[in-house]
Amino acid sequence: MRIHVLGICGTFMGGLAALARELGHEVEGSDANVYPPMSTQLEGLGITLKHGYRAAHLDPAPDLVIVGNALSRGNPAVEYVLDRRLPYVSGPEWLGRTLLAQRRVLAVAGTHGKTTTTSLLAWLLDACGHDPGFLVGGVPANFGVSARLEPGFGIRDPGLVKAQDAAMRGAAESPIPNSQSPLFVIEADEYDTAFFDKRSKFLHYRPTVAILNNLEYDHADIFPDLAAIQRQFHHLVRIVPGNGRLVVNAEDEHLAEVLAMGCWTPVESFGIAAGDWRAELLRADGSAFRVRHRGRDLGSAEWSLTGRHNVMNALAALVAAHTVGVDVAAALPALAGFRSVARRMEFIGERDGIRIHDDFAHHPTAIATTLTGLRAQVGSARILVAMEPRSNSMRMGAHAAQLAPALADADEVVFLQRAELPWDATPVLDALGGRGHAAPDVDAMLGLLLDAARRGDHVVFMSNGGFEDAPRRFLRRLGNGDGGR
Repeated sequence: MRIHVLGICGTFMGGLAALARELGHEVEGSDANVYPPMSTQLEGLGITLKHGYRAAHLDPAPDLVIVGNALSRGNPAVEYVLDRRLPYVSGPEWLGRTLLAQRRVLAVAGTHGKTTTTSLLAWLLDACGHDPGFLVGGVPANFGVSARLEPGFGIRDPGLVKAQDAAMRGAAESPIPNSQSPLFVIEADEYDTAFFDKRSKFLHYRPTVAILNNLEYDHADIFPDLAAIQRQFHHLVRIVPGNGRLVVNAEDEHLAEVLAMGCWTPVESFGIAAGDWRAELLRADGSAFRVRHRGRDLGSAEWSLTGRHNVMNALAALVAAHTVGVDVAAALPALAGFRSVARRMEFIGERDGIRIHDDFAHHPTAIATTLTGLRAQVGSARILVAMEPRSNSMRMGAHAAQLAPALADADEVVFLQRAELPWDATPVLDALGGRGHAAPDVDAMLGLLLDAARRGDHVVFMSNGGFEDAPRRFLRRLGNGDGGR
């Protein structure tokens, strides 16, 4: 089958394209923004990438068009697909019907920590010999790719490719996974599926095991309130089978409300302050912790990550791995070998005693927990934060009131207030009590940081966008002697 992927350079769609190629399909794709690392990963797989959404990219017509959720009506490629009656499907639906139906799916859902927890779970299963497939909304450093099938599967099995093609056309039913079916770990996003399917993506995955890591209000562009997100999470709860498992954060009251709507699946709860599975911090920064199950000591772990939130992520992954047969006590040492995902407090480099980090934080809670973990690690050293309000919710101002409290552990904050930002950040800066400064563009932001930074500081760039490569530009300018005292 020849497949064309619209929006192929997004992390999810790029991973999906890689999986389709590994299954033996002929894959190509187009995107408005073709750039590394996803473009490099796809080109290395022999996938042709086309710039822009020109109708000509779909001529001759592919057998199937997979449409990313960033595309909408009015897009030239979308209009061409509809006018020519080309067969099309959303990414999550294609994935669910042609790939996941034959597997035991472990889905990782939650407002925060999905990418890290998904990577952790894939790593633990891999380290314990279970050879999982995975699709992660980032590039796990332990694997170097955002998606894979289990080793030895896929392209060498043309019979399965034909069966999947038939299933996609509605001519065959997929087999029901059993305890011997391959494992597949997937980051399960609550964002909507496509312009023609407004259900959350995760409803297409039909997991055997679902992690519900946490739940807060986000995605203000598609959800009017928290209750709307809770309804989507409850739809997910409704489709986890009775012989599966729900792995649920016992400290999250919003998840408790979701389960109160109805639950038909056994629950394994986890937490630090509550839950069947508990973690005890052995170091304040979270770099060492102990795990207990209903009071029974299972052992301790030391690793390179910090922060209470990452301990919770690790605990969720350990519990989910346990539900498919992993011995938690035996798995704990594997955490020492876990390498975090790119842009999750990624250390970029050091110049003149100034350490630079890049973080994907896009929500006040994620910002706060990340900075709290760093503060526990660095003690009294100064923390400088460069903040870009990049997510749809942040750009709409949905989290404005929570931003200043979330930045409590920062000594200085430079807030990128572009001219097109539709809300006034002055109240946020005022609430920071002299610690906050606005910059109209990235160049001005870097100038302010260069003036402020001095030896011993930690500078954290926080954005879920490209940020115009600001962390590395800052590092280069420090190397040129432009700042630092």
